[in-house]
Amino acid sequence: MRNERKEELLSLVEGAMMIALATALSFVKIVKFPWGGAITLLSMLPIVLYSIRRGVVKGLAVSFTYAVLQMMLDIAEVAGWGLTPASLIGCLLLDYLVPFTLIGLAGLFRERGLPGWVGGAAFALSLRLLSHYFSGAFIFASAGLVNISNPYLYSLVYNAAYMVPEIAFTCVACFVLFKIPSTRRLLTEKMPA
Repeated sequence: MRNERKEELLSLVEGAMMIALATALSFVKIVKFPWGGAITLLSMLPIVLYSIRRGVVKGLAVSFTYAVLQMMLDIAEVAGWGLTPASLIGCLLLDYLVPFTLIGLAGLFRERGLPGWVGGAAFALSLRLLSHYFSGAFIFASAGLVNISNPYLYSLVYNAAYMVPEIAFTCVACFVLFKIPSTRRLLTEKMPA
Protein backbone atom coordinates (compact mmCIF):
# COMPACT_ATOMS: atom_id res chain seq x y z
CA MET A 1 0.00 0.00 0.00
CA ARG A 2 2.82 2.39 0.85
CA ASN A 3 4.50 1.81 -2.53
CA GLU A 4 1.21 2.55 -4.33
CA ARG A 5 0.91 5.89 -2.54
CA LYS A 6 4.52 6.70 -3.34
CA GLU A 7 3.93 5.84 -7.01
CA GLU A 8 0.75 7.96 -7.09
CA LEU A 9 2.58 10.92 -5.55
CA LEU A 10 5.40 10.50 -8.06
CA SER A 11 2.85 10.45 -10.89
CA LEU A 12 1.26 13.69 -9.63
CA VAL A 13 4.64 15.40 -9.34
CA GLU A 14 5.60 14.28 -12.86
CA GLY A 15 2.26 15.54 -14.18
CA ALA A 16 2.73 18.94 -12.53
CA MET A 17 6.26 19.21 -13.91
CA MET A 18 5.11 18.33 -17.43
CA ILE A 19 2.28 20.88 -17.26
CA ALA A 20 4.75 23.54 -16.11
CA LEU A 21 7.24 22.63 -18.86
CA ALA A 22 4.53 22.55 -21.55
CA THR A 23 3.23 25.93 -20.37
CA ALA A 24 6.70 27.48 -20.42
CA LEU A 25 7.33 26.10 -23.92
CA SER A 26 3.96 27.46 -25.11
CA PHE A 27 5.32 30.97 -24.52
CA VAL A 28 8.14 30.32 -27.02
CA LYS A 29 6.21 31.09 -30.18
CA ILE A 30 8.14 30.70 -33.41
CA VAL A 31 5.14 31.98 -35.43
CA LYS A 32 1.98 33.46 -33.86
CA PHE A 33 -1.25 33.59 -35.87
CA PRO A 34 -3.71 36.53 -35.59
CA TRP A 35 -6.86 34.56 -34.65
CA GLY A 36 -5.14 32.16 -32.29
CA GLY A 37 -2.72 29.33 -32.82
CA ALA A 38 1.04 29.34 -33.02
CA ILE A 39 4.00 27.21 -33.95
CA THR A 40 5.76 26.73 -30.62
CA LEU A 41 8.94 25.15 -29.36
CA LEU A 42 7.52 21.63 -28.81
CA SER A 43 4.96 22.82 -26.25
CA MET A 44 2.85 19.66 -26.55
CA LEU A 45 5.75 17.24 -26.20
CA PRO A 46 5.80 17.14 -22.36
CA ILE A 47 2.11 16.19 -22.25
CA VAL A 48 2.62 13.60 -25.00
CA LEU A 49 5.55 12.07 -23.09
CA TYR A 50 3.58 12.01 -19.84
CA SER A 51 0.75 10.14 -21.56
CA ILE A 52 3.24 7.68 -23.05
CA ARG A 53 4.81 7.12 -19.63
CA ARG A 54 1.70 7.04 -17.45
CA GLY A 55 -1.06 5.94 -19.82
CA VAL A 56 -4.14 7.51 -21.33
CA VAL A 57 -6.23 7.96 -18.16
CA LYS A 58 -3.55 9.93 -16.35
CA GLY A 59 -2.55 11.57 -19.63
CA LEU A 60 -6.09 12.86 -20.11
CA ALA A 61 -6.20 14.19 -16.54
CA VAL A 62 -2.93 16.09 -17.01
CA SER A 63 -3.86 17.32 -20.48
CA PHE A 64 -7.24 18.57 -19.19
CA THR A 65 -5.43 20.55 -16.50
CA TYR A 66 -3.11 21.91 -19.19
CA ALA A 67 -6.16 22.81 -21.31
CA VAL A 68 -7.71 24.81 -18.47
CA LEU A 69 -4.42 26.61 -17.89
CA GLN A 70 -4.03 27.46 -21.60
CA MET A 71 -7.61 28.76 -21.66
CA MET A 72 -7.00 30.94 -18.59
CA LEU A 73 -3.81 32.36 -20.11
CA ASP A 74 -5.57 33.31 -23.37
CA ILE A 75 -9.07 34.24 -22.18
CA ALA A 76 -8.44 37.99 -22.16
CA GLU A 77 -7.31 37.92 -25.79
CA VAL A 78 -10.20 35.67 -26.85
CA ALA A 79 -12.74 37.85 -25.02
CA GLY A 80 -11.49 40.84 -27.04
CA TRP A 81 -12.45 39.24 -30.36
CA GLY A 82 -16.07 40.39 -30.04
CA LEU A 83 -17.68 36.95 -29.96
CA THR A 84 -21.25 36.51 -28.78
CA PRO A 85 -21.59 34.65 -25.46
CA ALA A 86 -22.58 31.44 -27.28
CA SER A 87 -19.69 31.76 -29.74
CA LEU A 88 -17.29 32.49 -26.88
CA ILE A 89 -18.37 29.32 -25.06
CA GLY A 90 -18.03 27.33 -28.28
CA CYS A 91 -14.60 28.81 -28.90
CA LEU A 92 -13.43 27.99 -25.37
CA LEU A 93 -14.64 24.43 -25.79
CA LEU A 94 -13.39 23.75 -29.33
CA ASP A 95 -10.19 25.81 -29.19
CA TYR A 96 -9.08 25.06 -25.62
CA LEU A 97 -10.79 22.45 -23.48
CA VAL A 98 -11.38 19.75 -26.10
CA PRO A 99 -8.24 20.05 -28.27
CA PHE A 100 -5.70 20.42 -25.48
CA THR A 101 -7.32 17.59 -23.52
CA LEU A 102 -7.07 15.33 -26.57
CA ILE A 103 -3.27 15.50 -26.31
CA GLY A 104 -3.62 13.01 -23.46
CA LEU A 105 -4.59 10.32 -25.98
CA ALA A 106 -0.98 10.21 -27.21
CA GLY A 107 -0.27 7.22 -24.97
CA LEU A 108 -2.99 5.15 -26.59
CA PHE A 109 -0.53 2.98 -28.54
CA ARG A 110 2.44 3.28 -26.18
CA GLU A 111 2.90 -0.49 -25.87
CA ARG A 112 3.71 -0.74 -29.60
CA GLY A 113 7.16 0.81 -29.39
CA LEU A 114 8.33 3.43 -31.85
CA PRO A 115 5.25 3.23 -34.12
CA GLY A 116 3.07 3.57 -31.03
CA TRP A 117 4.90 6.62 -29.73
CA VAL A 118 4.92 8.45 -33.06
CA GLY A 119 1.49 7.17 -34.13
CA GLY A 120 -0.09 8.05 -30.79
CA ALA A 121 1.34 11.56 -30.92
CA ALA A 122 0.21 12.03 -34.52
CA PHE A 123 -3.27 10.67 -33.72
CA ALA A 124 -3.81 12.85 -30.64
CA LEU A 125 -2.49 16.00 -32.28
CA SER A 126 -4.52 15.36 -35.45
CA LEU A 127 -7.62 15.23 -33.25
CA ARG A 128 -6.54 18.58 -31.80
CA LEU A 129 -6.32 19.94 -35.38
CA LEU A 130 -9.80 18.60 -36.10
CA SER A 131 -11.24 20.40 -33.07
CA HIS A 132 -9.65 23.70 -34.12
CA TYR A 133 -10.95 23.11 -37.65
CA PHE A 134 -14.55 22.77 -36.40
CA SER A 135 -14.16 25.92 -34.33
CA GLY A 136 -12.97 27.92 -37.31
CA ALA A 137 -15.43 26.45 -39.80
CA PHE A 138 -18.51 26.90 -37.64
CA ILE A 139 -17.94 29.32 -34.77
CA PHE A 140 -15.67 31.89 -36.39
CA ALA A 141 -17.58 31.82 -39.67
CA SER A 142 -20.97 32.23 -37.95
CA ALA A 143 -19.60 35.02 -35.75
CA GLY A 144 -18.58 36.95 -38.86
CA LEU A 145 -14.91 37.09 -37.85
CA VAL A 146 -13.93 35.27 -41.01
CA ASN A 147 -15.57 36.90 -44.03
CA ILE A 148 -14.71 34.39 -46.71
CA SER A 149 -16.78 32.48 -49.25
CA ASN A 150 -15.60 29.02 -48.11
CA PRO A 151 -15.12 28.96 -44.32
CA TYR A 152 -14.43 25.20 -44.38
CA LEU A 153 -11.43 25.52 -46.66
CA TYR A 154 -10.25 28.65 -44.88
CA SER A 155 -10.41 26.94 -41.48
CA LEU A 156 -8.57 23.89 -42.79
CA VAL A 157 -5.76 25.97 -44.32
CA TYR A 158 -5.51 28.36 -41.35
CA ASN A 159 -5.40 25.67 -38.67
CA ALA A 160 -3.21 23.29 -40.68
CA ALA A 161 -0.69 26.12 -41.19
CA TYR A 162 0.34 25.93 -37.53
CA MET A 163 -0.84 22.47 -36.48
CA VAL A 164 0.89 20.46 -39.24
CA PRO A 165 4.33 21.84 -38.25
CA GLU A 166 3.47 21.29 -34.57
CA ILE A 167 2.48 17.68 -35.30
CA ALA A 168 5.57 17.07 -37.42
CA PHE A 169 8.00 18.57 -34.87
CA THR A 170 6.39 16.66 -31.99
CA CYS A 171 6.48 13.35 -33.90
CA VAL A 172 10.12 13.89 -34.86
CA ALA A 173 10.94 14.62 -31.21
CA CYS A 174 9.14 11.41 -30.14
CA PHE A 175 11.14 9.48 -32.75
CA VAL A 176 14.44 10.94 -31.56
CA LEU A 177 13.65 10.37 -27.87
CA PHE A 178 12.63 6.77 -28.54
CA LYS A 179 15.96 6.16 -30.29
CA ILE A 180 17.87 7.28 -27.15
CA PRO A 181 18.02 4.12 -25.01
CA SER A 182 18.09 5.91 -21.65
CA THR A 183 15.05 8.04 -22.55
CA ARG A 184 13.16 5.05 -23.89
CA ARG A 185 13.91 3.14 -20.67
CA LEU A 186 12.85 6.09 -18.51
CA LEU A 187 9.51 6.40 -20.29
CA THR A 188 8.67 2.70 -20.54
CA GLU A 189 10.01 1.00 -17.42
CA LYS A 190 8.35 1.00 -14.04
CA MET A 191 10.06 3.06 -11.39
CA PRO A 192 11.67 1.05 -8.55
CA ALA A 193 9.68 1.00 -5.33
